[in-house]
Amino acid sequence: MSDKTAVILLQMGGPDSLESVEPFLFNLFSDRDIIKIGPAFLQPFIARKIVKKRAPKSAENYRQIGGKSPLRELTELQAAALESALGDSYRCSVAMRYWHPFAPEALASIEKQGIKKIVAVSLYPHYSRATSGSSFNDLERSLNACSTKFELRTVRQFFDNPLYVKALVEKIELSLATFADRSKVQLFFSAHSLPQSFIAEGDPYLDHIQATVRLVMAQLGGVSHHLAFQSRAGPVKWLEPSTGDKLKELAAAGHTDILMVPLSFVSDHIETLHEIDIEYREAAEHLGITTFRRMESLNSSPMFIQCLAELVRGVSTTSS
Repeated sequence: MSDKTAVILLQMGGPDSLESVEPFLFNLFSDRDIIKIGPAFLQPFIARKIVKKRAPKSAENYRQIGGKSPLRELTELQAAALESALGDSYRCSVAMRYWHPFAPEALASIEKQGIKKIVAVSLYPHYSRATSGSSFNDLERSLNACSTKFELRTVRQFFDNPLYVKALVEKIELSLATFADRSKVQLFFSAHSLPQSFIAEGDPYLDHIQATVRLVMAQLGGVSHHLAFQSRAGPVKWLEPSTGDKLKELAAAGHTDILMVPLSFVSDHIETLHEIDIEYREAAEHLGITTFRRMESLNSSPMFIQCLAELVRGVSTTSS
């Protein structure tokens, strides 16, 4: 048996080809931690019908950003950087929720290496049952199916970690420096939306998002800020305001310099590369916003990798 610790980075995942867009979406819409569509036994059938309608447009969006999601490659780069930061006592890998490599694939590799201690790290900084919760539920099911009994410790959130906040501030400052007049810039935090019902039922996601914004703004001066929510879908009531509505509001107030901060995403994927960089950019130009920029995603930022290393070390000697 190895005395090393395996670190699994848990992330959403994304299609690795245009052909995998439809099965990726099916896995997503079949997940009852995100959305409950009718009784459980009918959800796969209903999900398949929804996906058939959505897949062509989604595939076109992926085609416009290179024909696939870069999320696997970016997360694997984070894992490699984290392993280097942690040293030889750790082995880092990736488990995606909705496309390869799935949790059973990551666990099979860890089992082959004879490692029994695992630290699972959610790469969603702000906890929600729809994101981190779903990933941990999936990991637990996969662990239960293994013949090896692993010792599991977890990092379920890090929205208020000082190094995470510092990593965001660092990227924001670099972006602000590209504007001619910092005082005219509207700092626009855009987070993935969530149905209002989740918050009403006690999901802490909104509190975590708002806390991160407060902590970031405490370190920034001379700039106005706003918070809105993107990536909403379906007829239910979502967190407000929407990113599109807030853009209209800022344009109507005469603001022309916007810096987008993709708050709940630590890596580039469809929601930064297409939704913000293409869709919202086009909307902003149509509204008369002349300078629309996006903060560079954290990806493998040294400060962010340092944050992850601190989180892993912090739980490696304590219970989850």
